[in-house]
Amino acid sequence: MPRTAEIIAVGSELLTGGVTNTNARFLSELLTAAGVDVLYHTAVGDDENRLEAAVTAAARRAELLVFTGGLGPTYDDMTKTAVCAALDTPLVYHPEAEADIRRYFDTVFHREMPACNLQQAYLPAGCTVFRNPVGTAPGCAFTAGGVTAVLLPGVPAECRYLAEHCLLPYLEQLHGQVIRAHDLRIFGLTEPQVQELLSDLLRQEADLTLSPFALPGEVSLHLSARADDGAACEARMTPVLAEVQHRLGGYLYGQDVSGLEEAVFRLCRGRHLTLSAAESCTGGLIAKRLTDVPGASQVFLGGVVSYTNGVKNHVLGVPASLLESYGAVSATVARAMAMGVRVLTGSDLALSVTGLAGPDGDDRGNPVGTVFVALSAPEGVFVRQLALGGDRERIRTLSAHHALDLLRRYLTDQMTEGE
Repeated sequence: MPRTAEIIAVGSELLTGGVTNTNARFLSELLTAAGVDVLYHTAVGDDENRLEAAVTAAARRAELLVFTGGLGPTYDDMTKTAVCAALDTPLVYHPEAEADIRRYFDTVFHREMPACNLQQAYLPAGCTVFRNPVGTAPGCAFTAGGVTAVLLPGVPAECRYLAEHCLLPYLEQLHGQVIRAHDLRIFGLTEPQVQELLSDLLRQEADLTLSPFALPGEVSLHLSARADDGAACEARMTPVLAEVQHRLGGYLYGQDVSGLEEAVFRLCRGRHLTLSAAESCTGGLIAKRLTDVPGASQVFLGGVVSYTNGVKNHVLGVPASLLESYGAVSATVARAMAMGVRVLTGSDLALSVTGLAGPDGDDRGNPVGTVFVALSAPEGVFVRQLALGGDRERIRTLSAHHALDLLRRYLTDQMTEGE
């Protein structure tokens, strides 16, 4: 099995800033969890000569070359041509690939496959085809010139699907062992703090890897193991998981979840509790994150974006006297917002957020980053006051994180002092 890798993203839009290369980050996490050391990230525009040169250079310094993008049906989709030229491998027609593409057009677009899409059915000779049920571009993997090349679509959803469902099993087959991994999510600690708490556990070995990664406002821990079967992998990881949970305590909020929103969704669903939200400075971000979770309607009833005092008063029922006396950015108003949306929607629980995301403070002397999040529950209303730094996006993201974390700690009996 290859031990080193280079990820090569193809597309001029990546170099002009029109598109962010999210595939590289995801693939790095996936390959690292699989025990492959990612040595380089490369981005190449839609130029066949430059791409061929990039392949030649990468083949001298890594054993696994993972390409994303350039597998479409248009004139500038030249990844297969350039990679095959550099690795001296011909492109050949794969009838099963054409059948898949035609089927996709028929079932998704309800029309015939355009003639230009036929080029997507030409793949490297002798390759393992990665069938793509979520798009028209099949992926593939083949070995030539002393390296293993993997070609994946550039569309993030397609890239992720093929990487998880095809690339990982392909790597397992090469090695003759299976790989299992868990993603642990942490909120309330920085990456250096996590490293300090887990310094003796962090490792990157052939059969076991535990590595932290910083995410916006939180930290992810990737734990993976390689063994002869899945049970052996889990047995290898179980004591490490237990020790991590012991050391991180309430800061560890989930295992194999997409974020705090999925963690609280699972907790609420398990207790048959419903939820609503009233948001000011976050502008509906909490509602958006909750409804990103499949099945969210089982828990989330709805939300109100109460960006002005008028909406806080007329829709949520926040008394005008409170807004006048305490100001919109206050613990008192956060409490009233949470209680108001809970009554309005009839939910069991309700979150609220009010604060200053910038660029200016308010006329009461509250600086940018002053935020109050509240949770209305049958036992009462709990409030968390925040003093956040950074730009508008960071303040809004962290405000949503804190609101969801407040709910999580309530549901797991881990409320901190003062809340």
